[in-house]
Amino acid sequence: MSSLFARRLAGSATSSFRSTKLNSPLRAISISAIQQQQQQQQEQTHLQSSQIQHDQPSTTHFGFKTVPEEVKESLVRNVFSSVASNYDVMNDAMSLGIHRLWKDHFMRTMAPTPGAKLLDVAGGTGDIAHRFLDYQDNINCDSTSTVHMVDINPDMLREGERRFADSKWKQEGRVDFTVGNAEHLAFIEDNSFDAYSIAFGIRNCTHPDRVVREAFRVLKPGGRFMCLEFSRVTNPLLAAAYDLHSFYVIPKLGELIANDRNSYEYLVESIRKFPSQDDFAQIIREAGFTTIGAGYENLTFGTVAIHSGFKF
Repeated sequence: MSSLFARRLAGSATSSFRSTKLNSPLRAISISAIQQQQQQQQEQTHLQSSQIQHDQPSTTHFGFKTVPEEVKESLVRNVFSSVASNYDVMNDAMSLGIHRLWKDHFMRTMAPTPGAKLLDVAGGTGDIAHRFLDYQDNINCDSTSTVHMVDINPDMLREGERRFADSKWKQEGRVDFTVGNAEHLAFIEDNSFDAYSIAFGIRNCTHPDRVVREAFRVLKPGGRFMCLEFSRVTNPLLAAAYDLHSFYVIPKLGELIANDRNSYEYLVESIRKFPSQDDFAQIIREAGFTTIGAGYENLTFGTVAIHSGFKF
């Protein structure tokens, strides 16, 4: 009896072992197929997600609004076409004339050498170009320096051309004008200029980092990049007063003087969206420039800052 039970138990174990040996490879194949199917599904999902992200347009800011990147350029062009004829008057009204002092200090900081070639980008009505040529004539006693003004907006550039139309500098061929995009200066060769200036213009560009890289490309070795731009007021009390002036006084002035409140609301908002002094200084260094110290100088408690970098 015991012997019969033992033989049956042994036979059952052998049958189970054979069944396991037969089924294990089938089970392994089945699991492998499931895993492969899951991996294919994950790859397909990732591909679809990437395609959706690729199809969505890249966006940027236009003041406090979010807009497609390809739209911003035309929106900014419309703003400056609207304000071009009143641009200088509004600058005086908005800053109580202080913008003239900022630009004077900007040129003294640049301290161009005799015979220098300046590329003045977003040159607008010619404030920086005029100061550059005047500095060369009266400080360096130099009549060979030249300035090439570039602006993406034909209406703004036309105001600059009018300003120089009867000047000796225009007659001597020391100033010229080109409509062009600061991000794509394809019409300018590498290593062409001794100095590059952009005043109150880079914050309106879609990609400021590309602007700085283009500046590095067109400057000669030893050349200097200089930017004058609105920045961050760090003192809390002064910042509150500055915000009050910016968001309430300036748009109202735009409405009264230029009959254009919306454009000046954008200009104020664009200041708040521009990188801080330290962040923009880092963008300049990442483009290849060498900065001295922090890379910038605050004026009027940080209302504006002068950024500078050398191409070595």
